[in-house]
Amino acid sequence: MWIADNWKDYEVLDTSGGEKLERWGNYILVRPDPQVIWNTPRRHKGWSSRNAHYHRSAKGGGEWEFFNLPDEWTVSYILPGLPPSTHPLTFRLKPFSFKHTGLFPEQAANWNWFSGLIQDSLKRHPERQPKILNLFAYTGGATLAAAAAGAAVTHVDASKGMVGWARENAVSSGLADAPVRWLVDDCIKFVEREIRRGNQYDGIIMDPPSYGRGPKGEIWKIEESIWPLIQSATQLLSESALFFLINSYTTGLQPAVLSYMLGTTVAKRLQGHVEAAEIGLPVQESGLILPCGASGRWSGNRK
Repeated sequence: MWIADNWKDYEVLDTSGGEKLERWGNYILVRPDPQVIWNTPRRHKGWSSRNAHYHRSAKGGGEWEFFNLPDEWTVSYILPGLPPSTHPLTFRLKPFSFKHTGLFPEQAANWNWFSGLIQDSLKRHPERQPKILNLFAYTGGATLAAAAAGAAVTHVDASKGMVGWARENAVSSGLADAPVRWLVDDCIKFVEREIRRGNQYDGIIMDPPSYGRGPKGEIWKIEESIWPLIQSATQLLSESALFFLINSYTTGLQPAVLSYMLGTTVAKRLQGHVEAAEIGLPVQESGLILPCGASGRWSGNRK
């Protein structure tokens, strides 16, 4: 399992009864988590001093209960390997529909991985700035990590609101002038157009939802759409590509499935190395690692 254990502004304090107790900066939230099927004693004091609690509804969805939480706040993350003077990645947070806050902190395990590959490439070829494509880019965590490491990034998401949020995170992170293209677009159609244009990238990040809709109502179902999208995106990788990352929060797409998809597409074309594993977050109270989905990684041979 790949563990996001480098956070200072975030931690899972405890887990019990289908919920996780989290610290986001100075604020304590309780949110549901389907992986937490155990019902251990809730000894951590945070359970009784939470700032907000998201309650699931038996009918689906749910709602927030607020005690003492601002409308918006920020947390920061320091990427390893960068100069100490580098501005930390800084993310705006706010509670919004279906329990989310605007950030998936477990993804820091992947940020560390690919930012290291970008930094290493720049040390070997300082004249060649890596070009990275981030699909289903959400509020920009991976985009900012790649840009901070020195890459030029194309950020694509179907939601205009999410792209706007990502741009604000870039400003907060001292990356307002970083070479990032911010695009509101359907990811499948964008990849198809890039193939026709002959454009190529040195790294691809793909964080697809289980289900979603494009800007014109296009329906996305991961089980039906992910395989052909990986096949298409593979064509966009340069001969000296650094990496391909795909994340999954869908139970049916286990690490072995992600590994097989990358092995039969990217590795078949460019060789390199494929690996896949669960990603997780350490839990303070119990010492266990809370699983938070899976990731598949392809890394190219160094050139």
